[in-house]
Amino acid sequence: MSAPDNEERFGLIKPFLAHLDDLRRALVWSASALFVGMVIAGWFAPTFFEILKAPLHGVVPDPNKFLRSFDVTGGMSVAMQTVFWGGLLISAPVIVFSICWFVFPGLTRRERRAVLGGLLFATVLFVAGVLFGYFLALPPALKIMLWFNEWMGIGIEFFTVTSYVSFITKLLVSFGLTFELPVILLILGQLGIITSRQLRDKRRHAIVIILILAMVITPTQDPFTQLLLSGPLLALYELCIWMIWAKERARKREQDFPSDERNA
Repeated sequence: MSAPDNEERFGLIKPFLAHLDDLRRALVWSASALFVGMVIAGWFAPTFFEILKAPLHGVVPDPNKFLRSFDVTGGMSVAMQTVFWGGLLISAPVIVFSICWFVFPGLTRRERRAVLGGLLFATVLFVAGVLFGYFLALPPALKIMLWFNEWMGIGIEFFTVTSYVSFITKLLVSFGLTFELPVILLILGQLGIITSRQLRDKRRHAIVIILILAMVITPTQDPFTQLLLSGPLLALYELCIWMIWAKERARKREQDFPSDERNA
């Protein structure tokens, strides 16, 4: 094989190898950030657990006596769950930065703006979803679970600590992730793939999908918690329609009146 052929082949392979190296760096950064975040979360694990127990204060007389463990590894299991989720929360900014650093070189300027705006909005929505689930959905959900046991004649004097932590983390994560759904609509609207008119026309279908999604994702099976989750999602869907509509009007205004004509 001639020298020019070798150079051409190397030119084709090098970008691919460079992408693999970038991917390796992004994964190393993310894993290192998660490890450091888990170390920090491990130091504050008892404090995080007290935060998780707080919703029980309005449900049972003494949460410390109501949560019990019958396993030798019960405390370690709770600590590992608390450390993992706490570490993931602490390291989330670095992980998101690593993903952006790897993906952004292959995006256009318009796509970068759409992704950046979507990430910012996604962070706000995820925090809002977790807070909504913690303060508004979790206390009544716990009361409903206790009421069902009493209604069925099942005596319940305590929760196992592992089942409680698993339940509360699933509920909070499900609320946080479900609140992320409007971000997809906004990114698609920013890229011009969907329009506000299409979202308005499909509003009835969206309501059905949101109700089904709330029923599937919510770890509890009671309709009250499912309605608590679907209500904000319906409001966010309407907000997405208005935000995409405003973006469409701004884009149309720029097309009708280019910057050089406005400055003339």
